[in-house]
Amino acid sequence: MKEEHELTLVEHLEELRKRVIIVAVTLVLSLLVGFWFAPKTLNFIKDQPTAQGVDWNLFGYTDGLMIYVKCALILGILITLPIALWQIWLFVKPGLSEREAKGTIFYIPISFFLFLLGISFSYFILFPLMLNFLSNVNVSIGAIETYGIQQYFSLLFNLTIPVGLVFELPVVILFLTNIGVVTPDKLRKMRKVAYFILIIVGVSISPPDFISDFVIIVPLLLLFEISISVSSWAEKKRKERELSYSENGELT
Repeated sequence: MKEEHELTLVEHLEELRKRVIIVAVTLVLSLLVGFWFAPKTLNFIKDQPTAQGVDWNLFGYTDGLMIYVKCALILGILITLPIALWQIWLFVKPGLSEREAKGTIFYIPISFFLFLLGISFSYFILFPLMLNFLSNVNVSIGAIETYGIQQYFSLLFNLTIPVGLVFELPVVILFLTNIGVVTPDKLRKMRKVAYFILIIVGVSISPPDFISDFVIIVPLLLLFEISISVSSWAEKKRKERELSYSENGELT
C-alpha cells in the first residue's frame, strides 16, 4: 500500500510537471507573439478617443522600453490564460466524477470571457471617466498637462487588470458553491457586509467623484447579485444530483 501511495504521488508530481511545462512553453511562445503585436497594440490604443490630445512624452530613456515589455507581457498572459486554465482542469480532472468534469469544463471559457468583459468595461467606460476627472482637476488648479507614456499606461494597467479580476466573482462563487464552501443563504446573510466591501473596492479603484463611483459600484453590486443567483442554481443542481444518486443506490 505504501509503495502504491508513493507511486501515485510520483505520478501526480509528474503530471503536475507536465502541465507546468506546457503552460511555461505556451507563455514563452505567447510572449514572442506579444512582442510582435505590442507596437500595433500601443498604436491602436493611441488612436482611441481616450488618448486623443494626449502626448506620450518620455521622461527617461527606458520609459518606452518598459511600456513595450509590459504590453507584450500582458498580451502574452492573455493568450496563455485559457491554456493555463485548461491545463489546471486536466490536472484535477482525474479526481472528479464524470458529472463534475462536465460541469467544471465550462469554467474555462466563462472565466476568460468575464476577465475580458471586465477589462473592456474598465477601458471603454471607467478609464475615460477617470482621465476626464483628473484632467479637470489639473486644469482647475492651473497646471499644464504634460503626460508621460509611463504615467499613462501605469494608470491604465492599474485600473483595467484589477477590474478584470473582480469580474471573476460569479465564477469563484460558482466554484465555492459546488464544493460546498458557500451557499446562497450564506451569501444573502452576508449581503450587507459584501456590499460594504464592494463599495470600498469600487471607490478605491475609481476617480473620487460621484458619477465614476456610481459607474463602477453598480456593476460590482450587480455582479454580487448575479453570483447569488448562480449559487442558487448550482445548489439546486447539486441537490438534484444527490437525490438522483440516492434513488439509484449510489453514494452521495
